[in-house]
Amino acid sequence: MIRIDQELTPSALLPKIDRLWAASAQKIDSIEKSCPPGTASPVFTVEGQYTARGWTEWTQGFQYGSALLQFDATGERRFLDSGREQTVAVMAGHVSHIGVHDHGFNNVSTYGNLWRLMNEGRIPDDPAERNFYELALKLTGAVQAARWRGTADGTGYIYSFNGPQSLFVDTIRSCRALAVSHLLGHVLMGERDERISLLGRLVEHAANTARWNVFYGEGRDGYDLPGRTAHESIFNVNDGSYRCPSTQQGYSPFTTWTRGLAWAMLGFPEQLEFLAVLPDEELSPYGGRAEIEAMLLRAATATCDFYLTHTPTDGVPYWDTGAPGLVRLGDYLDRPADPYNAHEPVDSSAAAIGAQGLLRLGRHLNRAGRTEEGRRYWQAGLTVADTIFGEPYLSTDAQHQGLLLHSVYHRPNGWDHVPAGQRVPNGESSMWGDYHARELALYLQREARTEPYYTFFGPSRTGAAA
Repeated sequence: MIRIDQELTPSALLPKIDRLWAASAQKIDSIEKSCPPGTASPVFTVEGQYTARGWTEWTQGFQYGSALLQFDATGERRFLDSGREQTVAVMAGHVSHIGVHDHGFNNVSTYGNLWRLMNEGRIPDDPAERNFYELALKLTGAVQAARWRGTADGTGYIYSFNGPQSLFVDTIRSCRALAVSHLLGHVLMGERDERISLLGRLVEHAANTARWNVFYGEGRDGYDLPGRTAHESIFNVNDGSYRCPSTQQGYSPFTTWTRGLAWAMLGFPEQLEFLAVLPDEELSPYGGRAEIEAMLLRAATATCDFYLTHTPTDGVPYWDTGAPGLVRLGDYLDRPADPYNAHEPVDSSAAAIGAQGLLRLGRHLNRAGRTEEGRRYWQAGLTVADTIFGEPYLSTDAQHQGLLLHSVYHRPNGWDHVPAGQRVPNGESSMWGDYHARELALYLQREARTEPYYTFFGPSRTGAAA
């Protein structure tokens, strides 16, 4: 289990964060040269060089969004110019992409970051430019929300690229697209001019993810450990009934793929922050604030607790908590993770995503007066950040295009590079891992410098997230 450092502060991490941004700049420049617009989206590295993988185009927003985060953190204008130019040139197809559930990843990371920076006064408030970003954000939320499948109880979920039977745990974080689109006053127009609330679909999707993809130790099946997650839930498309857990990238439906766990750890607390800026009357049609927040908080707490218990002492998890080779590692939870072991890879990208979830949950509980609980999660998030912002996870080799080492993409499909002389993947990076390491660094940098609190939706219309 994670050994939480109770003395860490965001300010204490600033030297590591500064070093991260210095390395990040060089890597963004290198990727821009080797992966220009018109080429396939970079996904993960092989021997230190970013390569593509034709599965779904879900990582391009992380590529250009990384440049925008670099500008946000450092003020270097060339990264703003690059991120903005590439967003305009390349990302329109992602806005209208009807085949994926990844709109929040691609478009909130690009158009959304630009819109947020304008709202924060970091870039000039140009009306035409603002309208362009807002139109893209309105549309991306509606397009994602249109991937809708009803369930037997009359609610529904946003289905994954696998098809209408498939509810992915990942999508809870991608629902940022629906949240921003709703904030902008947009709705999804359906048959006979039906006005479909994006907030309503977000709440229903979150509730079904919390119900079916998160376990609470209540005996749903023989492997119902509190806080474990299923990557995928399968539904009967004829009557909407739940059938079983499944997975695409984990070891089995009855074990926990840790990146899927991390998406839930971050997605649920972020939605709690989003709801805090909405007036009560907007939430009343969907059960009311108390009911919705209780659902989100229960899922956030369960998943974060599972992570704390089932992760090695330094806060970096192995790729799946039930991976078969873990038994050969002995008491692996009682020592730091070993990315160079001979049996199972770690996944640093899960750590980068999960750390931000721990921090956001801790802050939420602190603001609710539950300071002892809040401090536990907050310090755990700092502990994870402290680990991955240093060796052997931070990549400072100028010849390696990745920023966060020891990330894993798809272990069952064998897509991850195994270096010569090694038996499991290590030493490589992923576009989502690098982006979320940057996002985590920006979050903590703002906290350390008492700058505006970082959320995907930026300054709220009510000021409640300030």
